[in-house]
Order: sequence, then C-alpha cells, then structure tokens
Amino acid sequence: MNSRERILIIDDDEKLCRLVQEYLGSMGYEVESAYTGSKGLKMALEGDYHAIILDVMLPEMDGFELLRQLRNQSHVPVLMLTSRGDETDRIVGLEIGADDYLPKTFSTRELLARLRAVIRRSHMTKGGLEKSVKGLHFGSLRLNEDAYEAFLDGHRLDLTPIEYQLLVRLAKAGGRALTREQLLDAVADRNFDVFDRSIDMHISSLRGKLDDDPKNPRFIRTVRGVGYLFMPSLSEKES
Repeated sequence: MNSRERILIIDDDEKLCRLVQEYLGSMGYEVESAYTGSKGLKMALEGDYHAIILDVMLPEMDGFELLRQLRNQSHVPVLMLTSRGDETDRIVGLEIGADDYLPKTFSTRELLARLRAVIRRSHMTKGGLEKSVKGLHFGSLRLNEDAYEAFLDGHRLDLTPIEYQLLVRLAKAGGRALTREQLLDAVADRNFDVFDRSIDMHISSLRGKLDDDPKNPRFIRTVRGVGYLFMPSLSEKES
C-alpha cells in the first residue's frame, strides 16, 4: 500500500472521523476530515484524494447532493456510509456514482478491505484497463479504445469506474453468462463471507444509463439462477 494515499472522510460525527482517521493513519494513509457537506465538497474538488468516505446524512448538503455535484467534475472513488441500513439509500447512492457502500455498523477490517478495493479498481482503470478493449463496438454501443469512455448512440455515458468495468467484463465474456460471484471477483478483487448484492445494484444503475429495459433488454439480460449475459455478438466487434 502506498503510504502517500490520501483519504477524505466527510461525516458530521466527529468522534467517528477521529476513530477512522486514527485507524487508517496507523495503516499508512493520510486522512483528512470534513464535518459538513459544503466543506466536504470544497475539499473533495480542491484536494488530490485517492478515495472519499462519504456519509449520507450531513448538515448543509446531504451526501447524495454532494455526490451528484462531485461526479460532475471528478471520478474519485467514493465509499458511501449509511446509518439507516435502507436498501433504497444504497441504490440511490450507487446510481448517482458511489463505488461501494457500508453500513455505519462496519468493522474497521471491512472498511479497510472495501477502501482498498475501490482504490485498486481506480488504479486498474487508470493503469490501462481501457486499452485492453480497443475498438469494441456493438451496434450503437462503443467502448473507446484509448480512454475510460463508453458511448451510446454517439453520446458519452457517465459511468462510474465499477460500471465501466462491469460493462467491459460482460462484453468480453464472449456471449457467456457470468455469475454475480464472477463479476464481483473481476471488478472488486475481494472475498467476503456474506453475499454481496451490490453487483445487482450496479447492474441496475448501468442498465439505466444504457436505457436498457430488463424485461426487453438490448444489452444485458438476466439469466435466472446464474447471473448476467451481454447479448450483442462479439462478431460485431470492430478493431
């Protein structure tokens, strides 16, 4: 782990911020805190952070609005915290650009594992994952050969890093259905004992951005009891 990796935690619980700062600091991270949404957004946009830990419930600006504004200018990985344990909160967060989520009952071990995972995914994207899918073209959907970009009907899709990697992994599967576990292993590089439904949430968000109706899909089909299948044939690929 790079000891220079900088983390920003945005949470109005100052005690929690101190505990997280002390723990991550002992693991070699440089951690800064913001206790309001407006201050957190300013720091997130001006600072060079490797990841952001973001609470949903914040004074002045809630975490969802902060994330919406942040995603207009930055793809920094965001790990979202929720105290309510509401699946709706998690879905909304993932749809507007969160890379992962944690309930506030998290253990420090899980926080560290998930933080490392979102940073690793970001490094993979910047390090050249996009170059491994040069010129993939599926009808109206194109994956840019030299940039972390996807286009649908000529319009750039605003995908999060994990959504882009899911799309790439599915597209490169050669018409084979992939299980949720395979997708989780491919994009998150982590293993947890409990079943992680965040893949379903990311797929749902990705479908929304692809304007893909699950009942009549153009690109991603659910294979009951298995996982997901990317439908366009690789024979349509353009190099």
